[in-house]
Amino acid sequence: MTNGPSDLTGALVVRGDVVTPAEVLPDAAVAVRGDRIVWVGAADDVPATHRPPRPAPGTLVLPGLVDLHCHGGGGASFPDATTPDEVRRAADEHLRHGTTTLVASLVTAPRDVLLARTALLADAVDAGVVAGIHLEGPFLSPARCGAQHPDDMVPGDPGLVRAVAAAARGHLVTMTVAPEVAGVVGDDDVLRALVEAGALPSVGHTDASAEQTDAAIDRAFDLLATSPGARSHRPTATHLFNGMRPLHHRDPGPVAACLAAAARGELVVELVADGTHLAPATVRSVLDLVGADAAVLVTDAMAAAGMPDGDYRLGPMAVRVADGVARLLEHDLAEPGAALRVGAIAGGVAHLLDVVRATVTAGVPLVAAVRAASSTPAQVLGRPDLGAVLPDHRADLLVTTPGLEPTRVLRAGAWVA
Repeated sequence: MTNGPSDLTGALVVRGDVVTPAEVLPDAAVAVRGDRIVWVGAADDVPATHRPPRPAPGTLVLPGLVDLHCHGGGGASFPDATTPDEVRRAADEHLRHGTTTLVASLVTAPRDVLLARTALLADAVDAGVVAGIHLEGPFLSPARCGAQHPDDMVPGDPGLVRAVAAAARGHLVTMTVAPEVAGVVGDDDVLRALVEAGALPSVGHTDASAEQTDAAIDRAFDLLATSPGARSHRPTATHLFNGMRPLHHRDPGPVAACLAAAARGELVVELVADGTHLAPATVRSVLDLVGADAAVLVTDAMAAAGMPDGDYRLGPMAVRVADGVARLLEHDLAEPGAALRVGAIAGGVAHLLDVVRATVTAGVPLVAAVRAASSTPAQVLGRPDLGAVLPDHRADLLVTTPGLEPTRVLRAGAWVA
């Protein structure tokens, strides 16, 4: 990618088939000094005194992955965390599997809980444990509540947005909102309050019509275009298809509106492409339609990521994981005393590298799948120095087998245990 390195004294050199945002460089090398990548190019161009041995055939060097939507892992849950150690436990579970930048997601909850959890996560951002905060709610549609508690969903309240933003201390990245909920779109509305706070509105958990969704996306896009503090010029859509009115040819709803906006370059759509939330053909079709620069792969992971099947919590909701799928545990209210039954999918249990692997298996080219899990979410986050194996970027690297199993992780120039 550049001419030969002039001086690699004191540099760490990592060798393998390097995945850049544009291509795979066979038998290449990445030179790291401090917390920065300083050079990327052919391994043969590295002086013999600094050239690492050739790794196993097919060894891949990916950028560290960037997850914009994660509720927990390793048995710990961000919506339920009350200590810094619980937050770190969840983040470390994903870091060990190659997610070097993670946005911690909360779920719908009462005001006091949201403020307390947001403040705890803001401390974690300051400590470098997580990269930002995502609130999934509380201005959502009870008709599309998914694994969230409908009783805690409230009309749009710009004052609550400002209170949460104050608790986040500049670290609020996104908030999921339903366009049809009163107060979300209007004059002095939730969308304006979010943009003024430096956060991105994200359409999700919605029963909105296509027209309502179009109006919300247009307003969010216009607000971001005129905001000097916007981390990105595009709003997002929270886990497209999931928690939304289904697409129908006579009632296109939010899905069609989000796809059209993404294709126009006015929206970024999230895909939980873990093999459970979406069919492989759906993932492949969306990426074919909007491209890897308008779609991000996310985990929507909860506490059970990296853990065995069993019972867990997601905020106030009980979750049972069986055969690697998390679902709500519900009582049949029509039959008092009836046994618990499993209901809606309740988040994911995959790491982001698992999602990349599933996406490639679905037929998406490796470069596109990796870009949708690294450089594109980094752009959404407002961190163009992350998510790419390029000079002057932060030295976040993920070394994997040819089958995309992790072997080593480098974060900010230091190997992760």
